[in-house]
Amino acid sequence: MKKLMIAFLVYLYGGMVSAQVKDYPIQPVTFTQVKLNDHFWSPRIETNRTVTIPASFARCENTGRVKNFEMAAQQKGKFCTKFPFDDTDIYKTIEGASYSLAVHPDPQLDAYVDSLIKVVGKAQEPDGYLYTARTIDPLHPHLWSGPERWVKENELSHELYNSGHMFEAASAHFLATSKRNFLDIALKNADLLVKTFGPGKRHVAPGHEIVEMGLVRLYRITGKNEYLDLAKFFIDERGKRAYDKTSTDEWKNGAYWQDDEPVVDQHEAEGHAVRAMYLYSGIADVAALTGDKRYIETIDRIWNNMVGKKIYVQGGIGAVPSGERFGADYELPNATAYNETCAAIGDVYWNQRMFLLHGDSKYIDLLEKVLYNGLISGIGLDGKSFFYTNAMQVVNGFTHPALEVGRSGWFECSCCPTNMVRFLPSLPGYIYAQKSDNVYVNLFIAGTADLKVNEKKVKIIQVNNYPWNGNLMFKVEPESPHKFNLLIRVPGWSRSKAIPSDLYSFENESSSKIEIRLNGHPLKYHIENGYAVINNEWKKGDQVQVNLPMDVKKITANKTLVDDRNKIALQRGPIVYSAEWKDNNGKVSNLMIPDKAIFKPQYEKDILNGVTVLKGEAIRRGGLRKGTKKVVLTAIPYYSWANRGPGEMTVWFPRAGTSHDGL
Repeated sequence: MKKLMIAFLVYLYGGMVSAQVKDYPIQPVTFTQVKLNDHFWSPRIETNRTVTIPASFARCENTGRVKNFEMAAQQKGKFCTKFPFDDTDIYKTIEGASYSLAVHPDPQLDAYVDSLIKVVGKAQEPDGYLYTARTIDPLHPHLWSGPERWVKENELSHELYNSGHMFEAASAHFLATSKRNFLDIALKNADLLVKTFGPGKRHVAPGHEIVEMGLVRLYRITGKNEYLDLAKFFIDERGKRAYDKTSTDEWKNGAYWQDDEPVVDQHEAEGHAVRAMYLYSGIADVAALTGDKRYIETIDRIWNNMVGKKIYVQGGIGAVPSGERFGADYELPNATAYNETCAAIGDVYWNQRMFLLHGDSKYIDLLEKVLYNGLISGIGLDGKSFFYTNAMQVVNGFTHPALEVGRSGWFECSCCPTNMVRFLPSLPGYIYAQKSDNVYVNLFIAGTADLKVNEKKVKIIQVNNYPWNGNLMFKVEPESPHKFNLLIRVPGWSRSKAIPSDLYSFENESSSKIEIRLNGHPLKYHIENGYAVINNEWKKGDQVQVNLPMDVKKITANKTLVDDRNKIALQRGPIVYSAEWKDNNGKVSNLMIPDKAIFKPQYEKDILNGVTVLKGEAIRRGGLRKGTKKVVLTAIPYYSWANRGPGEMTVWFPRAGTSHDGL
């Protein structure tokens, strides 16, 4: 088990001791070292294991995704799903199953995964090429694929995208099981890429990024420099293609693929939001491993642009339905907000890496906002219904045609459900991190972590009822007295910071202060990069108590956000709230909030698997000649909407006395 933990730490951002000298200055504590006992997250991860993973595999079979591989092995038949990247749904589900197997052995699941890997391996061509959309019938490949290998890779073929997801899945499977059956398939494909692409060979900027991240993961396992070099090559190829630079069309000028300029010259989050998140994550990985400061300067600029001008209040990104992409600065309309679930997951990947580079809590503040709101909204409480897009408002049952009003079992393009499958079981790996004798506590999720600090064993036990309650306790149990720094994140929301920019602000301050105690006694501490730094010689039985005030906050938007003028949103702790039809007499689009309205939290154990709702005064407008009346507004966590059927929903509420479209 010890070797497995070390291997996973290496895999999840950590360095190969013999192969590299540079890496992220901060290292995450891998998820296999953290056992959860958390009322909020543990049931979700268990539902992922028992419901979502089996349902995902079943849907891969009954939609023809598995059949594509079987036909590719025989090189006959007709590609029977819609998109050339449908192969990745199998890869991502195997990745999620592997994470699950690492902490919850399941011989039946293990055997099933091996049977799928055998099917995948048979579909691989002798030189390592693996892409069912061409191999099934090379003379009549998928329309997006082009007549020959790679000729459409810069656009829509997704050949390298498929490889990237395969690399990530194969790495996870190898490190979870120590079996090489999937890893060898991936390495054979990666070696083909090394032979095909690079200086003096074929040049391309991958149309849908993730191969960069996948190659880095293979590099971490093998120490093979060619994989890291190729990841960097793909990043550096951007901005070299002859697009029409005078065009404002993102497809024609290259911005849709983040290919309009060399990455080191890019300044803003642009194009397809999922592609962007994977690119920026890959840049962070390569920057950490090569020490390229230009890369770090680039992603710093782009992060500031996104957080300051291109993110919704609940953490959603990618506002524009056409192209699933970022819009212009401050282009954040509510009625047509796209907010793809995959983009939220990619945003978590990127912010984790930004924290590992810089050690600033603002990246975890944003990660937490996305995680508790715009990410888990993408999966229903039943574990088998999903949102591809995450709307900001639904009026009279209507939203943009590209958006969903209700949840769906799966989609023709099911990248989001399978992305959720692979993300959820890895969540414990985002809670803690280390740098020398500094131990970071980033997320407040109950459970036990087994660490080593300067070669001494240390156990940290979190006890809390987060996110509903701000009373946190940390039990620190070293095997013998040991001095080190415990850095506990003091969330931006508890310091009156709605987001790490001026895009959104809290209208009201907290009525009480943050309290930190050590063994019951008030503690003197200092804040460094958003962390309470507690220097102590720790011994068994030591306890740190943190009290984070959880007042209900009213959020206002920067005046540049036209749709949010004269409106407020509601937040308590890390949770952003919405109101939907079910709790508000069937309609929410005619509700307004008076300036003096006070909202009180109330825990409701019998709805939505148990949630804290907010209740407060509102004004309901009845339309012309019908006047107004006072009502009680009930707001639920944004992530939980549409679990009780489709209907009206809103995140932003007009102030009483202002005009309101849709009334």
